[in-house]
Amino acid sequence: MDLKERNQKIIDAVITKADRVCPGSLALIGINGSFMTGDCYAKSDLDLLIVIRDDRGWQLGSTFIQDDLQVGHDIYCTTWERLQRDAGYEHPHISKLMDAEIVYCAEEKEKEKLEQLRKTAGDILDAPFSEPDYAKAENQLKEAEHGYTAAMISENRSDVLNGAGRAIYYIENAIAMLNKQYFHYGVKRTYEELQAMRDRPENLCELIENVISADSVPAVKEGLSALMRETTAVFYQVKETLAMQKKTPGKEELTGTYEEMYSNWRNKMHAAAETGNRHLAFMSLISAGAMFEELESEVKIDRYDVLGGYDPQDLHTTAMAYDRVLKEYRKEYQKAGLEVTHYADIDAFVLDFLGN
Repeated sequence: MDLKERNQKIIDAVITKADRVCPGSLALIGINGSFMTGDCYAKSDLDLLIVIRDDRGWQLGSTFIQDDLQVGHDIYCTTWERLQRDAGYEHPHISKLMDAEIVYCAEEKEKEKLEQLRKTAGDILDAPFSEPDYAKAENQLKEAEHGYTAAMISENRSDVLNGAGRAIYYIENAIAMLNKQYFHYGVKRTYEELQAMRDRPENLCELIENVISADSVPAVKEGLSALMRETTAVFYQVKETLAMQKKTPGKEELTGTYEEMYSNWRNKMHAAAETGNRHLAFMSLISAGAMFEELESEVKIDRYDVLGGYDPQDLHTTAMAYDRVLKEYRKEYQKAGLEVTHYADIDAFVLDFLGN
């Protein structure tokens, strides 16, 4: 029996079982993976997209080993809800949705539904790269950082390798999303697909290979650190490019931001200096920096390094450095034609606030 005949037997069995145990549950079946891409060989299993309409359809899933070919099969189902999430392109593993060759469709409307989801994802992929796209890619990079941290804080070889593996997986995802692409092929061709992407470390695959070929824990960590540095540098370059495309902020975007920065952290910084509270000073600067970063991600303003003036041995100097940052930021108000809102006392505020 050739592989094509074997595959058809599996597909026919799924359809027959659906009619028998869950009539009306099976929506469509598509062929994905190596038999769709042409990368199949004698030991290839059949990768199917099986879409079900309700929970009864889960009975169509099965895992088994085919002894005569020594091939394992994992036949599993998915739902329209899951495909809907995939169509939002939150990760780059959407080839089942986008590329599967449909071989069975219960009703024409099911195929139309799939095509609409493909169009939704396609429209996202075809649109110009934007800040929301960057944020999605950055989410994958943050997951990679979790794996990196796990690897770096452990001395157990298996734990280090596990963390490194997680970091590599999400770095590959991050690079794909930074290029608004998805993986069409299996893991065997990941390097090939990554190499074809524009925004990536020049030697990305070599960096990955250095990690997985390392023969000691220190070598794994060294290689992983290099991979993270190079990947982060590419993200920074793309972010800088996006920053140049941001609009110049107006009154609507900036109103209240200076007053908030003053209210939330200015007096805390001086109180920290008076009491010698390093934790208060440091964490206040971290919070202020987060607000500046959020603003910088939304509009085109100068970069404000609130931690640059932090001196743990001299909190008075630290507090004055934050005052200088605020003074510099007031220039953003001036550019936008804004004035900082001041009142001589609370009675003046109440009078104005109530409109009297």
